[in-house]
Amino acid sequence: MATTQPPAHPGGMRRRKLINNILLLALLTFIGLLVLVPLLWMLSTSFKPKSQWFLPEVHWIPKTFTWENYLSILNNDTLPIVRWFVNSLLLSGTITLLVLAVDSLAAYAYARLEFRGRSALFALLLATLFLPGVMFLVPNFLTIARFGWLNNYLGVITPALAGVFGVFFMRQFFESLPRELEEAAQIDGATQFQTFTQIALPLAKPALATLGIITFLGAWNDFLWPLLILKDRQLLTLPPGLRTLQGAYTSEYGQMMAGAAITAIPILLLYILLQRSSSRASRRRA
Repeated sequence: MATTQPPAHPGGMRRRKLINNILLLALLTFIGLLVLVPLLWMLSTSFKPKSQWFLPEVHWIPKTFTWENYLSILNNDTLPIVRWFVNSLLLSGTITLLVLAVDSLAAYAYARLEFRGRSALFALLLATLFLPGVMFLVPNFLTIARFGWLNNYLGVITPALAGVFGVFFMRQFFESLPRELEEAAQIDGATQFQTFTQIALPLAKPALATLGIITFLGAWNDFLWPLLILKDRQLLTLPPGLRTLQGAYTSEYGQMMAGAAITAIPILLLYILLQRSSSRASRRRA
C-alpha cells in the first residue's frame, strides 16, 4: 500500500526561503565589499597630502582634504594625462567597434555557411584559447616590427582583432537563432549578407553588447602590449602612462591613485549607463 508524505509546512518553507535569502545577501555583500574597499581606499588616498600616505593608523576619510594630487598631474606638462585619456578612449573605442564587426562576420560564417574544413578550422581556433597569451607576444611583436608599425596605433589595434573568444561567443549565439527566420528572408529574395545584417545582427544585440563591454574593458586596461609598441610619450595610453609615476626609488602614490581614479571614470559611467538600460528593459518586460 503506497504511503503519501505529508505536505511541507508553509511556515517551514518560508523560513528556509528567508534563510537562503539572508545567506545570499551576506555573500553578495561580502563580494561587494571586496570590490568597493580597494576603490574607496584609492579615492581616499588620491585626496590625501603626502604627509598622510603612510600613517600607522588607517584613515578612510583624509584628515586634510586636498586636490593637490589631481592638480599636479593635470597641470604637469611632462605628464600629459589628458592626452593619454583621449588616446585610451579612442583606441578602446576603435578596437571595440572593429572586434564586433570582424568577430560577428566570422562567427556568422562558422554558424551558417557550409565550406570544406569548417569544423576542423573552428576546432583549431578553439585550441588556441588554451594557450597563454604571453606566448604570442614575441611573434606578434616581430610581425608588427616587420610591417613597420612600431610606435604606431596600427600596431596596437591589429593584434586585438585576432581574438578567438569573440568568434566563439558570437557563433554560439547565432547557432541559437532559429534558421526559419533566415530561410524566410532568403525566400523573399534577401542575399546572405542582407540576411546577416537585417535578421541576425538585430537579434544579436544582447550578445554584441556583452562582447563590446568585455572588449572595451580589456582594451582600456591593457598595459603590456601598448608599453611594448608605443615609444612616443604623447602616444601612450593611461595604464603605461601612469607607470611613469613609479620610479626606481620613489613612487608618487597620491598621484598614482588620482590617475587610477581618472582611469576608472569611463568604466563607472559605462556601468551606470548599462544599469539604467537594464532597469528600463526589466520594466518593459514587466
